[in-house]
Amino acid sequence: MTRIIDRLADISGQYDALFCDLWGCLHNGRRAFPDAVAALQAFRATGGRVVLLTNSPRPAREVEAQLDGMNVPRDAYDLIVSSGDAAQAAMAAGQFGRRVYHIGPARDLPFFTAPDGTPYDVERVELAEAEGIICTGLFDDQTETPEDYRLTIATGVNRGLKLLCANPDIVVDVGEKRIFCAGAIAAAYTEAGGESFYYGKPHAPIYQLARQKLAEAGGGVEDDRILCLGDGIATDVRGGVGEGLDTLFVTGGLAASETGTIAGRPEADLLDQFLSAHSLSPTAAIGFLR
Repeated sequence: MTRIIDRLADISGQYDALFCDLWGCLHNGRRAFPDAVAALQAFRATGGRVVLLTNSPRPAREVEAQLDGMNVPRDAYDLIVSSGDAAQAAMAAGQFGRRVYHIGPARDLPFFTAPDGTPYDVERVELAEAEGIICTGLFDDQTETPEDYRLTIATGVNRGLKLLCANPDIVVDVGEKRIFCAGAIAAAYTEAGGESFYYGKPHAPIYQLARQKLAEAGGGVEDDRILCLGDGIATDVRGGVGEGLDTLFVTGGLAASETGTIAGRPEADLLDQFLSAHSLSPTAAIGFLR
């Protein structure tokens, strides 16, 4: 039975590290949530360590700059591990060829640059010349949907190209607007008969990288002392549960209406119905991170 809590502090004493999602938990794409920031700062003040675990296709350095722009203080976290970090390693190793077609906005171009500023040995080319596809998002996520990519998807599938999905999220809320992410393109690509490969939540590579980075930064943490937090049932919750980690479902994000999260707490009956429909049982649920 998933326990409903009011504050992170209700259970945080059981853990030494948090794997915390960003969108819907710490910010809404435009502004940080003050209560969430304060909760993470309080956890760190007790000696806990916070890893911001995000499905952003951007490398950690770019995510940090984005957080700076939203005035998220750096004392609210220790590390950032992104889907972009995990996916970059596969791309750099040549697993999708050295000539790739990029689906995504110009703001995601840092994905093709190593942390030291040098470009990876990967050339961005037209689809007809590509050996693989790298998808970091939609070209224009404010106006487009996966339906706009039907011809691109069909061409890639017919050519037998593998698709690297740098962000498994299907949708995300930016302020009050819900937009499609790279995961929606990858899902359509798979449905059309193509091969899509994922490196962010809920898939294992990003969790392996988070554990590795945590150990490198000051020592490893046993799995039973790690708590995953997130608002995505198919990404954050499924990923945490799949890794055998305790998981805190933040219901006031993507699933606010389904769980009846309006006044700060989810409705117990609606929460149970929602979790049963997804065959998942996270350790606890909270309306909003605070």
